Amino acid sequence: MNEAPSTHDLSGRRVLVPGGTGGVGEGVVRAYLDEGADVVVPTRSEARGAELRAALGAIGTSPLLHLPTHDYTSFAGAEALGREMTERMGGIDDVIVPVGGWWQGGPLTDIGEDDWATAFTGLATVHMAVARSIVPRLSGLGAYTVIVGQSAEFPVPDSGLVSMEQAAVLMMQRVLAAESPDERIHAMVLGPVRTRFVEGDPEWVSAAEVGAVAIGLSLATEVSSRTVPLGSAAEARATLEVVVPTR
Repeated sequence: MNEAPSTHDLSGRRVLVPGGTGGVGEGVVRAYLDEGADVVVPTRSEARGAELRAALGAIGTSPLLHLPTHDYTSFAGAEALGREMTERMGGIDDVIVPVGGWWQGGPLTDIGEDDWATAFTGLATVHMAVARSIVPRLSGLGAYTVIVGQSAEFPVPDSGLVSMEQAAVLMMQRVLAAESPDERIHAMVLGPVRTRFVEGDPEWVSAAEVGAVAIGLSLATEVSSRTVPLGSAAEARATLEVVVPTR
């Protein structure tokens, strides 16, 4: 993966990354840890937390990485997470939400209730639960960023529930931005991503570049709420040239 150079001191920055144990999430977590931020990655199992620490290597043992076992996937769980993080950390500055999944179960006319609950309702509920809990608690220093795939904007036959769920999350971001003009609420729309699970093509955006853009959006206080396309590594580099402030 192309690692972005460390250019900013984020010591004291309080960052929440639900979904941070995944491949894309790892890039976000690593980027913030490299810059000295305190990073909270709630996980529903200690095993997933241990897997993330191992994937991060030496930095996975950093005292700045916090891996509370917490089920944030319901409204009540997400509310408890927001309350606990505010009490323990003193506030929340940045939130990046790479929560997602994949489903390829055939035409929409063939789906069953279990498909609907898993691939659409469940994932959309997680995003809504986290947003309703955390957005009102933001300190105003950083940004709230949801991460979706390009299927949010383009229909994918036989994976329609993914397209529908991602489109719903993208519209959630836009509505939150309209309702919260004093906050910066972004969406990153990703193409194929190179992660520890998928080597991919060198032209794909890397998890490290996703992390670098998340930090850039957080620091670029003059950049208002927006949708940021990251369809390729070249697009990620072009975005960084625009949004990453110099020291």
